Amino acid sequence: MFLLLFFVLLIQFFTYWIFEPLAYFLEYVLEIRLFPVLALIGLIFLFSTKNIDKN
Repeated sequence: MFLLLFFVLLIQFFTYWIFEPLAYFLEYVLEIRLFPVLALIGLIFLFSTKNIDKN
């Protein structure tokens, strides 16, 4: 039982160690302060003429 608990805690530790920097980066990028810039880039990409098929 303690061996199983040890392995579970070990897996949780390594998961936190691997994915914590990625989560911190995504939290910074998706912060509400940067949302207008991302939305503007998305709208420019959405309405650009390169994406419209011309018949």
